[in-house]
Amino acid sequence: MALSIPRRLNRRFSLPNLLTYGRMLAVPLVVACLFWPAEFYMRWTALGIFAAAGITDFLDGYLARALSQQSSLGRMLDPIADKLLVAAVLMMLVADHSITSYSLWAAIVILCREILVSGLREYLAELKVSVPVSRLAKWKTFVQIVALGFLIAGPAGEAVLPGTDRIGLALLWLAALLTLYTGWDYMKAGIKHTME
Repeated sequence: MALSIPRRLNRRFSLPNLLTYGRMLAVPLVVACLFWPAEFYMRWTALGIFAAAGITDFLDGYLARALSQQSSLGRMLDPIADKLLVAAVLMMLVADHSITSYSLWAAIVILCREILVSGLREYLAELKVSVPVSRLAKWKTFVQIVALGFLIAGPAGEAVLPGTDRIGLALLWLAALLTLYTGWDYMKAGIKHTME
């Protein structure tokens, strides 16, 4: 007699959701590696884990659509995993002085936007209004991940590619500008539905 797995349990452990869980598990691992900023091999390890987590961000959504395994749990956890990863890495990079001076503003803009969008999505969900992720917002996420990747490599990356830090900071500012623009799109949608 074949064992039947309840459909709900099966959805929780679908491949896209497993990738999202993996991205959430990557957060403490990257943070732990960044606690030893002077150790070059720890920087490369942090970068490897972060890069793998970034790839799962693309794969989980793609596989959910391709395999028809979209779920409410996945839709809820995916943006949470993204925000946890970005916020934790930003905080560690500020703590180890990879992000300093005026570039702190770029990090603050990114964190504030993520909190704002989370609140707006929760509010709009109560109104049964769905705000799909725009193509530009996906590019924003990509630029953020690449920028943080360069900054995670930091001094280890400078030994291989001089200017790694400058590239990372320039991309961080680009990500902050895209963050402001896409955040304004969410604000407009929120204001529109509030007025209605």
